[in-house]
Amino acid sequence: MRAAALHCAAGSLLLTTLAAAPAAGTPAGPGAAEARGAAVAARRAAAAGIEFGRCPKAEDLPATVRCGTVTVPLDYAHPDGKRIELTVSRVRATHKDPDDDRREVPRQGALLHNPGGPGASGLYFPLVGMVPEWKRIAAAYDLVGYAPRGVAPSAPLSCQDPGDFIEGPRPAPTHPTDAYKKQRAAEAEAYARGCADRAGDALRHYHSLNNARDLEVVRAALGEERLTFMGASYGTYLGALYAELFPSRVRRMVFDSVVNPDPERVWYRNNLDQSEAFEDRWTDFKKWIAGHDAVYGLGDTPQEVQKGYEEASARLAAEPAGGTVGPAQLQGAMLKAAYYDDYWPYRAEALSAYLKGDPQPLIDQAGTHPEESAAESENSSAAYTAVECNDAPWPADFGVWDRDNARLARRAPFETWDNVWTNLPCAYWRAPRQDPLDVRTGPGELPPTLLLAAERDAATPYEGALELRRRLSGSVLVTERDTGTHGIGGGPNTCVNGHLEAYLLRGRLPARDTSCAPRPAPEPRA
Repeated sequence: MRAAALHCAAGSLLLTTLAAAPAAGTPAGPGAAEARGAAVAARRAAAAGIEFGRCPKAEDLPATVRCGTVTVPLDYAHPDGKRIELTVSRVRATHKDPDDDRREVPRQGALLHNPGGPGASGLYFPLVGMVPEWKRIAAAYDLVGYAPRGVAPSAPLSCQDPGDFIEGPRPAPTHPTDAYKKQRAAEAEAYARGCADRAGDALRHYHSLNNARDLEVVRAALGEERLTFMGASYGTYLGALYAELFPSRVRRMVFDSVVNPDPERVWYRNNLDQSEAFEDRWTDFKKWIAGHDAVYGLGDTPQEVQKGYEEASARLAAEPAGGTVGPAQLQGAMLKAAYYDDYWPYRAEALSAYLKGDPQPLIDQAGTHPEESAAESENSSAAYTAVECNDAPWPADFGVWDRDNARLARRAPFETWDNVWTNLPCAYWRAPRQDPLDVRTGPGELPPTLLLAAERDAATPYEGALELRRRLSGSVLVTERDTGTHGIGGGPNTCVNGHLEAYLLRGRLPARDTSCAPRPAPEPRA
């Protein structure tokens, strides 16, 4: 249901005055207008609160999850101008000790979560309270998720007709020809033009700095004096920006699978680092398959597994499986396994079955499924593109992309060019770019924070965690050794979860950076 947004005339006049005439001590210089606008919006949100009710039907959330909306300015420099609504979801703290349901656990406030992307919705986050690893946290905290600006149903962005977004089988060359590069560059330019045409001038306001300001407004609307936040992947960059912009509003923050916040790496160089790291993780997966050759029959060395993968790709180029799975779909399925090793047994089984003449497991895992919404996928892509392109300068000359990635693809062919095609619209972007913040906090400026990272995470390479650790004074890093699953908090590693619970429930951190033994490797499927 729509949150109450009315306030008394006197309060409105006061807020308008604050926006127009900053008091002594308010920020001046670049970003000062946005800082004042964020303060105005937060006061309005605190007065309005959130009227929680049934969630939008399209989100298909159970009745136990309640939803509401928070109004934020489209442009924080003009808080009295156009406003948009963010949808927020919540499940109240259970107050039940999972070890003794007769004992009541005191409420610690709201735990707000961002799952990453950018372009991912967090509306489903409150459901994690049903998972055993989250029950203690769910006992103490209201679990709160939200759809960031641009992500449906929060003022959703679109860059093309959803029916045109879901494409059929297409190639995935690791060393593309000049003709193929030219074709993909033209597609990227058309996509960037579609974003500008559909969103108009509003497009410039979908970026990470405004996402961080939105987080501050949601905090106020929830009635929380200080923010308890957990961000995963891109959510760690969002959290880092919040810590820089609103350090006095931080209560506790968890950064899980950390994006490198160095302004020189946001976002072009981070993507180069990511492509290189995916090559290492793809090798980890191939070694695992080779170690289970008796089960999958794909060879007992990574090189033999690679040959099988290339053979499958060539066959799919000649004849897509089920009419839906081509080389690009195969690569995408294997990429997901490079994110999450839970997929390893399933992907290995599908590749093995396909090469032995049974395409159905591969079709089931890599094909387009009817339940997947083309509109949802297109919206997620549009929101991702807008944020990344708006956040920072990108090379405008395709020759730079071609040079850097052709060199990288010689040693890291698995994901390099696919990553280029995903981000190439930023070369032709038509909205102004932000200058990334140089996130740094000194002693005492920010409460201690917890960083979680898997040592071989490819989506957010480990160096990002080390970099943020250096930049946030008082932060502590917990490393899951020798593993690469993306997102480790609340997963199967009891050591990691022990540190997460100690911090969120008792505010306790290890005295120094520490590590946890790796989770067990996946078991093969016979």
